[in-house]
Amino acid sequence: MSHVAIVGGGWAGIAAAVALADAGHDITVFEMAPQLGGRARSVAGEPPYDNGQHILIGAYRDSLALMRRLGIDPNAVLKRLPLALPYPGEPGLQLPPGPPLIAFARGVLAQHGWPLSARLGLLTAAGGWLARGFRCDTRLSVAELCARLPAAVKRDLIEPLCVAALNTPAPQASAQVFLRVLKDALFSGAGSADLLLPRRPLSELLAGPATAWLGERLRLASRVQKIEPCWRVDGEAFDGVVLACTSVEAARLTADIAPAWSATAGALGFEPIITVYLSSPGSALPAPMLALREGPDAPAQFVFDHGALGGAPGRFAFVVSGAAAWVKRGGCAEAVLAQAQRELSWATPPVIDKVLTEKRATFACTPGLARAPARIAPGLWAAGDYIAGPYPATLEGAVRAGLAAAQGVGAEAGMAAKGAASGSPTNTP
Repeated sequence: MSHVAIVGGGWAGIAAAVALADAGHDITVFEMAPQLGGRARSVAGEPPYDNGQHILIGAYRDSLALMRRLGIDPNAVLKRLPLALPYPGEPGLQLPPGPPLIAFARGVLAQHGWPLSARLGLLTAAGGWLARGFRCDTRLSVAELCARLPAAVKRDLIEPLCVAALNTPAPQASAQVFLRVLKDALFSGAGSADLLLPRRPLSELLAGPATAWLGERLRLASRVQKIEPCWRVDGEAFDGVVLACTSVEAARLTADIAPAWSATAGALGFEPIITVYLSSPGSALPAPMLALREGPDAPAQFVFDHGALGGAPGRFAFVVSGAAAWVKRGGCAEAVLAQAQRELSWATPPVIDKVLTEKRATFACTPGLARAPARIAPGLWAAGDYIAGPYPATLEGAVRAGLAAAQGVGAEAGMAAKGAASGSPTNTP
């Protein structure tokens, strides 16, 4: 049996740990925070607040399978809704159930908030993307890819989907990654585009069950200081290591082992996300989630009604993605409050309840971005939503990276363990 260290206990680290343990490996998980979950976690409150409003979609098959593996029924903790982007006072785009291509066409044609020419223009563009296999010049931004689309389509669909999925504004966001998201979400099967909104605090979706499942194999509040070849984690010997920590931590830990890999991981830029919680007892939104039109004095792109999702009644989460400009200005809570007062109806005057700012929420998903590969050296793999691949920084991307790293390091660690037993070590970089 080989012994593998997993450094980091976000969704990627949890996925890697479960996969390795299920494959028969002995594991130890090091997590620098006092709790698992990474950025997708709950913070203190009654009921707890989420460290940002996360959304899953029906296409997140590996994330849903991981939840089931840990004894969580996704149907009990996630509210499944057909994809809809309603705006205050407007139904917006709504996809009906059914085969994805037909559902998309029906939903677009039924969006009477757009002129017919705009609806036909979107269907023509989507047909072109489909014909080209959802591939484009990797140097293109989303804004450039969609430059000829009608303004209403860009404003009400492309731009909010882009910033929600890539956390990068359309003028700076990778068109190729955006197209991959559209392919998997809108055209990969019935239900793939469904929104899965958490009914429970984020930590109950995965981190809490994983903590109980790992038991003594988990070391919380344990920041790894050094990794050495053959493989030693703060002096403790392992047959393999999965770095499932942030790209910043991974770059630090590999600076001496793999300088080129470390430089690539360390060069990533970041985009922040600000979540502004407002409180308004007695108030409710017309839908659990509404899209909002962003502007110079309107920071938030989406708002979620926690009362409608089984959480605290009268608590509303306003999400500001791609929030670098607002972070630079010192925040946006008052601007969000003013936006809420202008655009929504309230039973009682809303007040600012809590503001959570994640300055390194995701990597900036820009065109032609160089992302570090999963394999760093024999027996040393990285797992995280920033690893090279077709997806942006999403929970599903993190889980898939964790599974891939587990498969890679598991095979190599097994070989290393056999080599050590025979006196022929095989994991030297």
